Amino acid sequence: MRALYWNGVNDLRVGTVKDPEIVNPRDVILKVRLSTTCGSDLHFIDGYIPTMKPGDVIGHEFMGEVVETGPAVKKVKKGDRVVVPSFIACGACWYCAQNLYSLCDNTHPKPELQEPLLGYPTGGIYGYTHAFGGYAGSHAEYVRVPHADVGCFPVPEGVRDEQALFLSDAAPTGFMGADFCGLKGGETVAVWGCGGVGLMAQKSAWLLGAGRVIGIDRLPERLRMARENVGSETIDFSAVDSVPDALKEMTGGRGPDCCIDSVGMEAHGSGLMGAYDAVKQQLGLHTDRADALRQAIYCCRKGGTLVILGVYGVTDKFPLGIIMNKGMTVRTAQQHGQAYMPRLLAHAAKGELDPSFLATHRFRLEDGPTGYRMFKHKEDGCVRSVFLPA
Repeated sequence: MRALYWNGVNDLRVGTVKDPEIVNPRDVILKVRLSTTCGSDLHFIDGYIPTMKPGDVIGHEFMGEVVETGPAVKKVKKGDRVVVPSFIACGACWYCAQNLYSLCDNTHPKPELQEPLLGYPTGGIYGYTHAFGGYAGSHAEYVRVPHADVGCFPVPEGVRDEQALFLSDAAPTGFMGADFCGLKGGETVAVWGCGGVGLMAQKSAWLLGAGRVIGIDRLPERLRMARENVGSETIDFSAVDSVPDALKEMTGGRGPDCCIDSVGMEAHGSGLMGAYDAVKQQLGLHTDRADALRQAIYCCRKGGTLVILGVYGVTDKFPLGIIMNKGMTVRTAQQHGQAYMPRLLAHAAKGELDPSFLATHRFRLEDGPTGYRMFKHKEDGCVRSVFLPA
């Protein structure tokens, strides 16, 4: 089959790779109908997350059609149109029983690559380095889905492929972030980043009862999406003297009740700290440009909640003292997609959630390197590149 694979830092290629096969009786083989880029992919493409190997098929956000099932699969069948969360979960371990699906104890075949850094391994993820399991990704004609009865969710009639596609990762990650805010109704939520995850966090905050949502970015097309597609107020951080001052003014001096960082380790910082982060990252002295995270911590009101959705490695100059002295609550995780998928599919079926506006650019799989280049450099207003393997 044809697939998009990693060949080295900033070197993506399309070629012929081995077809996936049923390995475990709980597996299915999916014919990929759509897959999409994700900002977290850029971290290993740029070389900041190691353990990729040449030939590794990438991609973790996808939907498709079941074409083959293992003998133990009970809940999905050949011909079903399904969406699959990016993290692989067994559904049987203690963590899955607590709805902490991305922390699954049984889906990481290479725990020795994570335990020295994290203490315990996470679950596996499609197409996202050997440190996260070394599973083949979804930018391909076909993909193997382990534990299919836990990971495959049939898409209701009336929900289009592009709507379902973003329920794989962007929407559940954003929804989880809004859920972590513990909204009771009427709160002000500020979200750093108006990419796919940030926009879905903003939309989800509305669905969960926020009274006010503020999106922070520097790209006009993304800020416009936040206003027009989500209904958020916006701050262009490149056009204001100070984001903290702007948020204080907008909130009567108190600050947002909840701050969500959906940017991660490659934030576009400014000033002395931004330059410091960039130099240290390029020299390999730390992994993260954490300007957005530090700003979110500083801006959050006293006693407020910080939610970290962006991917990070080893962050320098982390302002723990601010969190402690302001009495903040911190929530973070990789997305527990299986916990949120039924609710997200219901919202989509009712017309309350349509993330298809994220699909600004569409490509054949053969043009995958071009799609990633445009996505990475935000060319032509690209928010997400969508690949059509067929």
